[in-house]
Amino acid sequence: MTILVVGAGISGLSTAWALTKRGIPVTLFEQGPVPNPLSASGDQHRIIRRAYGGQGGYQRRIGDAYAAWDEMWSDLGKKHLVDTGFMVMSQTEDDGGEDYRRGLVAGGYPFQELTPDETGERFPYVDPATIRYGLLSEEGGVLLCQKIAADLRDWLRANGASVREKAEVIAVDPSAGSVTLADGSSHSGDHVIVTSGAWTLGLFPKLGVSLTTYRTAVVYLSPPKDLRDAWQRSPAILDPGGPVDGYILPPVAGTGLKFGAGIHKYKAGPNQDRVAKDGEGETLRNHFAPPFARIEEYRVDDVVTCAYTFTSDEHFFVKTEDRATVVSACSGHGYKFGAVVGQKLAEGIVSKDLEATRLWLEARD
Repeated sequence: MTILVVGAGISGLSTAWALTKRGIPVTLFEQGPVPNPLSASGDQHRIIRRAYGGQGGYQRRIGDAYAAWDEMWSDLGKKHLVDTGFMVMSQTEDDGGEDYRRGLVAGGYPFQELTPDETGERFPYVDPATIRYGLLSEEGGVLLCQKIAADLRDWLRANGASVREKAEVIAVDPSAGSVTLADGSSHSGDHVIVTSGAWTLGLFPKLGVSLTTYRTAVVYLSPPKDLRDAWQRSPAILDPGGPVDGYILPPVAGTGLKFGAGIHKYKAGPNQDRVAKDGEGETLRNHFAPPFARIEEYRVDDVVTCAYTFTSDEHFFVKTEDRATVVSACSGHGYKFGAVVGQKLAEGIVSKDLEATRLWLEARD
């Protein structure tokens, strides 16, 4: 059995890893370098956390995600996860922070709730007058994407997998189990797994009825000097509350202080508007006041554009046709499940039960 994997983001790299561990020959194709800075998996760091609001199926699967990451750290000989814990805040009733709190309560998962003044005292970058409460959980942290990708690439090559960088796949033939590259060459296997993220619709345009591609951006900031230590000790912030649908990752292990906002996204192709616009960093930054005090004092260091596929209900998407399976880790929440996504796809290939894989990944139970 030989498996072709299209796309070397975290899902593709993890799938190749899990298949290689099972002794299955793998060829992994990536249109750019690995890690690819244009891919959703190419950023400095991403969050992993238990809280999932109304998506209880994913909340219950976080334990499996952690176990898969632990297996990967064992193979790599390094742990690329910083256990910061996470924080949620609420500014108004029924905002994102409140939704995450309800999910944790429903699942019976522990957390510590702080009053506004307690939140501001522990985390002086917060304006306590703007929030209803803060919520802390120890079960969460920051995954170091670029280090994970580079080490997986090297592990795969050391263990016999073929990793083809700058090898753009322009067509997939599900009936033949083959792919065609931009250089005109064709490659065949027993099955093709497509984990090409925002570029999926370029290969399977008919999936546009289920998937929509969005463009967004994140901003890296330098806080005021008197707040730097607080941010370096900060948990990851899953939601600051209010309407921004935002998140913040602290500067750990050489990464920057990253702010991202869901309200900043718009429909666009994966190669559209990939250069940040003038003033985009300041616009992103300013979405976060409230609840963060003195936001205009935060210096914009860099703006990085991102492209994601989304489903209407923000669940993973899995579709198998003949000898090809398309997997899309929708809505930007796929990275934290990357290692276990690879395991589940490998299990589905070996057992010939990709329907079970689909049910697990879509997490509707």
